[in-house]
Amino acid sequence: MNDLLKGKRGIISGALDSSSIAWKVAERAHAQGAKFVLTNAPIAMRMGEIKKLAEACGSEIVPADATSMDELSNLFTKSQEVLGGKIDFVLHSIGMSPNVRKNIPYSELNYDFYAKSLDVSAMSLHKMMSVAWKQDALSAGGSVVALSYIAAQRAYPFYNDMAEAKAMLESIVRSFGYHYGKKNKVRVNSVSQSPTRTTAGSGIKGFDDFFNFADTLSPLGNASAESCADYCITMFSDLTRMVTMQNLYHDGGYSTTGVSMEAMAKFSA
Repeated sequence: MNDLLKGKRGIISGALDSSSIAWKVAERAHAQGAKFVLTNAPIAMRMGEIKKLAEACGSEIVPADATSMDELSNLFTKSQEVLGGKIDFVLHSIGMSPNVRKNIPYSELNYDFYAKSLDVSAMSLHKMMSVAWKQDALSAGGSVVALSYIAAQRAYPFYNDMAEAKAMLESIVRSFGYHYGKKNKVRVNSVSQSPTRTTAGSGIKGFDDFFNFADTLSPLGNASAESCADYCITMFSDLTRMVTMQNLYHDGGYSTTGVSMEAMAKFSA
């Protein structure tokens, strides 16, 4: 189907480079007729290639630290000015853990870093929606999608304090989803994606081994960044107007597969 997002206005956060899921979402949203603003933290923008994406999609960039209420307020105000009206969809693709970056073991977490992980990776979603709520910035029937991971429900030793961040993120999805649904039918959901070869994901120690393990376990294989972008587009569209407060697994069946014959074969004599 074409023009699924024709006439819709959005905010897409987290596009760093062409391997980012947010980058792929922006490309798909543009192809489906949407107009949107791109945003990221100023330091991330200096490291990435977001200007290339903005040029390709005809989008403006509004820098914003997602932990700052003032900067988020400016983001929503400026976005409505640029796009000419209320926002129909928002992608929250924001995550960062200083503990992971510095290879600090889970049992020895730096708690200042821990608080930063929660603020950047989860509380930022609450702040973002709180600002939108106060400005009445989201259109009736709009859609907010946050990217998550199954470590919110299960133990993954290498995922460190990001596991708690994702669990908090999904709780915010449910809680704010209820309030926003009652307010003006805005949908709030999270998408729990397969391990994906992005700049952020590939920085996790042992990522390649786990990527291959998940690919072997999943009956459909790992979901790519491109297919995740397609799924996000359907969540932004009117086709999913009755789906809210859900954590939606987009992982090739990994989340409900106990074991695969291929995985067992690796342990056979």
